[in-house]
Amino acid sequence: MSNTTTAPTPTRPAFSMPLIEASPDEIYDIELEHSLLEANARLAEKNRALLDQYGITAIDFMGAIGSGKTTLIARLVEKLKDRAGVAVFNGDATTSDDAQAVAAFGVPVVQIATVNGCHLDANLVGKALGKIDLKGLRLLFLENIGNLICPAEFPLGAKARVVVISVTEGPWMVRKHPHMFLGAQIVVINKIDLAAAMNVSVDALTQDVHTLKPDIQVFATSCRTGAGLDQVADALLAI
Repeated sequence: MSNTTTAPTPTRPAFSMPLIEASPDEIYDIELEHSLLEANARLAEKNRALLDQYGITAIDFMGAIGSGKTTLIARLVEKLKDRAGVAVFNGDATTSDDAQAVAAFGVPVVQIATVNGCHLDANLVGKALGKIDLKGLRLLFLENIGNLICPAEFPLGAKARVVVISVTEGPWMVRKHPHMFLGAQIVVINKIDLAAAMNVSVDALTQDVHTLKPDIQVFATSCRTGAGLDQVADALLAI
């Protein structure tokens, strides 16, 4: 008998969810008297203090477009929602498709529309924190914009960062974007069921990660078969 599981495909009910939308004027306002990065860092510390007050562990999920971040988060939500209170902030340029896919699992979701911005920032995350009831939450998943460069420079107040790459992105993703991995605590190598078809070695990708940061946790996953998802879920609970 096969142990393969099929990824859930929940129906998408008609509902509304909180929306945080960036505006150009507001982006400039948070620079205050110092640089944008310094202002963002202060707001990230404020976010972290609020999360710590409520005992919430926020995880910043970063990865390129198509790495499978949304599907991975949805599968993790499915596994963890009955074990711990979970909420998700979905960062996207405009659409709400990804946010609705996660909200279908019955957890609080806020869509953060960056209006073509290439990363989330602490200001937008702070506004989103005001849109949900923080009581009873243990985990907050922050799905960053699909980008392996800009998000690394903007902390959000998360306790840990997860970088998601997929074998469909080729064998050089880690070597091309080292800075992103150096700031992460967990790396997920996703879509491993396609590794043979793509002629990409999961072991080689893992070695590239450990060459950059020997103590980082690396998990190989397939959201289609379910491989590795339990291990990732347990690692997030342990943060």
